Formats: sequence, C-alpha cells, structure tokens
Amino acid sequence: MPGRQPPFEAAVTGLGLVTAAGTGAKATWHAVTGGAPPEGVRRPPELAELPCDFMYLNTGLDPAAVLGTAAVRLMDRFTQLAVIAAREAVADAGLDPAAWDGARVAVVIGSAHGGLPFYDEQHTVLASRGTRRVSPKLAPLTVVNGAASGVVADLGALGPSLAVSTACSSGTVALGTAHQMLRSGACDIVIAGGAESVLSRLLIASACRLRAVSTRRSDPATACRPFDADRDGFVVGEGAGLLVLERPEHARARGAAVRAVVRGYGASSDACSVVAPDPEGAGIERALRTALADADLAGADVDHVNAHGTSTVLNDLIEGHALSRVLGDRPLVTSTKAVTGHTLGAAGGIETALTVLALEEQTVPPTVNLTTPDPGLPPGLDLVRGAARRAHLRCAVKTSLGFGGHNAALVLTRD
Repeated sequence: MPGRQPPFEAAVTGLGLVTAAGTGAKATWHAVTGGAPPEGVRRPPELAELPCDFMYLNTGLDPAAVLGTAAVRLMDRFTQLAVIAAREAVADAGLDPAAWDGARVAVVIGSAHGGLPFYDEQHTVLASRGTRRVSPKLAPLTVVNGAASGVVADLGALGPSLAVSTACSSGTVALGTAHQMLRSGACDIVIAGGAESVLSRLLIASACRLRAVSTRRSDPATACRPFDADRDGFVVGEGAGLLVLERPEHARARGAAVRAVVRGYGASSDACSVVAPDPEGAGIERALRTALADADLAGADVDHVNAHGTSTVLNDLIEGHALSRVLGDRPLVTSTKAVTGHTLGAAGGIETALTVLALEEQTVPPTVNLTTPDPGLPPGLDLVRGAARRAHLRCAVKTSLGFGGHNAALVLTRD
C-alpha cells in the first residue's frame, strides 16, 4: 500500500504487575496458568447488599510498606499500584533511573476512572460535614493523569507524559501510543500500560443497574466465566500492568534482554453506542486488521490471542466472531479475566504483559471457569480451557474493547 510505513519493533524489556492474583509478574503468571479458581475475590463492606457485592482485590499488598507513608498520602490507590508496577518493570528492564537521560524517558498510562473512590469518600464528607471538611487533595489525587504523574515523579522521567482514558481499552491504547512515540523518535524509553482501582459503591451500583456485572452472589469465584454459555457479566478488579518499551537500537546498545517486541498497533471507533459494542464487531475487526497491516503480518501468522473476553453476553460473542473472521481457527484464544477480574482501564496493560509471558514461556493460560462454550461462538474458535496449553508461539495479539466504542489491538512477536 503506498505510504505505508515499514514495521517498527518496539522492544519490550521490562514487566511490572500488581493484580488481585498477586503482587509481581511472577505471582500473577503463576496464578493465571494454574487453572485453579481465583483467590482474589472479596466481599468488601463498601459493596454490602448490592446485587454484585464482590470484586477482585489485592488485600495482601500494603502500599505504605513499599512506597512510604508520606508518599502514599499524596497518591490515590490507582496511582500507588501504578508506581509499584512501574518500579518492578524498570528494575526488570535493568534500568537505573539515577543514570538514565530522563528527558528521553516518557510515561503513558491509561485509566478509565482515575481516583473515583476518593470522590465517593469526599462526597460523603461534603454531605455530612460541610465544605470546610472537604480535602484540598481531591483534585490532584483523583485526576486520570494521577498515575502517569506519580510514576514520573517517582522515577524522574522527564520526557512526555500522557494519560489515556478510552474506558476498558485504555491500557492497550496507552501501549499503542507508546509504540507510536518510539517510532517517531520522540523518546528512547516509554513506561506504558494501565492502572485502576475502583472500590466504589456508586460505580458498582450503576454497573448493576446496567446489567454489566455478574450477580452470581452464591459463588463469586466462578462468577466471571468468559465465553461460557452460562456467563452473566464481568466482575470488577483492581490492578496495574506496566511495560518498559524501548527503541530497538537503544535496547541493543545497552545489552538489554528483549522479552518480546510490539510490532503493530491498530485502533478504531464504533460510533454506535455508549455501552454496547458494534453488534457486527466491525470496529474491533477494523482495529485488528489495522494492527496486522501495521505489523506487515497476516491473520494466518497469529498463534495466540489474549482476548478482551469480559464474560458479558454481548462482548464475548461479538469478539469471538471478529477473531474468527480475521484470524481463522488457528490461534489459541484465552481470557485471563476470571483470575484477575476486569480491571477496566488497566486490563490492556495487565493482559499485554501476560501475552509477553505467554510468548516467552510458550504457554497459553486457560480461560478459568469456562466449562461449556457458548454455542453461538464460531465452532472452530480454539478456546484454551481446563489447563494451560504448551504451544509453539511466535506471534500473539491482544485485543481490547471499551465503552463508547473504543477498540484497540496490539501485535507482539518473539524477538
């Protein structure tokens, strides 16, 4: 095609994860590949008596013990999770913030809701105690760019910093934006992904009204069941997933271990609904085809898909058919949300990190809680279930869809 750029391979040199499945990339990978029921589902008092009174939380992490009490007081929890994940990713990449050229380091972090729980808290303060008791920290702690600014301050990254908010595709769009920034030469290193923590009674009550979340209160650990015939909605989770991406020559020059490369990115809009995906899946199909074209690869080259797979009736059918149309029946498809929960704006960052690990380990995690695939799915769709599956993986895709019709896809390959 005239004017098409040659593929640009952004080197992935570091991963950082904080999820309800554990703190650190190793802990989360162990959980998602184990095939066991998730252990991070909790019933917090904030959600008492709601139709969905459970969510995925990391209750074993004390951010103050990691970051210090003074620092934590100036960060909402989604920012705390982002900084912890960023530190792990940077250390994993073998980078020393004290020695790098900070002006060549960028940060791009996605979040759908920012510091929403603190809004809830302060609204209660306003209603019960008056204006003089409202915290002056409300605005700086709750803005969506809080995670990006927190990571910038913690690590001394002096290049461009951006916040992406495209609902549940935010983390994937952030990584795609990082890929484009590196291709343009604007920076040498980008710390990118997503962060979210929305233990908000108001938000979950609204999601219940929308019938987007599962109300399987009798057995919360099996409530999230992507692609299953008996699914009834997603379960919200908290977490952060950040990756270190570098220009390939920069990674080579410092002798970095390249864990995978981001080779292609595509994004699109549905322009049809504020909550439901395009019923024909045209938007996610367009994003996926764009990403493959950007990578100069064909659908037949893809070995594995970490799908958006939310466990909602509409998403899983629409996405499944779009994947089949573009990629055929060859790729091994999974959704890891039954272990991590749906982490909204963080999902793309967390799941891209897991896709890197799948390529590295030559292993596809199972779709936990999937027992009976929806008969409306394409019959040849190869959904990994029951146990992790070993396979020869060279190329993988991460797909994301977000409220408002925001679609995104990344193409990753082994270095």
